[in-house]
Amino acid sequence: MNDMITIKYFGEIAEAINCKEEQIAAKSDNLSELIEELNEKYNLKRFPMIIALNQNRIELNDDITIKNNDELAILPPFAGG
Repeated sequence: MNDMITIKYFGEIAEAINCKEEQIAAKSDNLSELIEELNEKYNLKRFPMIIALNQNRIELNDDITIKNNDELAILPPFAGG
């Protein structure tokens, strides 16, 4: 694999890891494996988060395949009000 994926980070997550956006060459086409890579790099498990793939909210337990030029967004939970 080695498809390029754009990762966007928002809110307190972006602040804590000091990164708003990056492009990475994915080692696998499995989204769960990509998230695990990011967890190892940034310790993302410490944050509650919402994941969106190509602007569609997804659940991490979904068996999702990522493709070249996909966009992954990692966001803190939204507060209503």
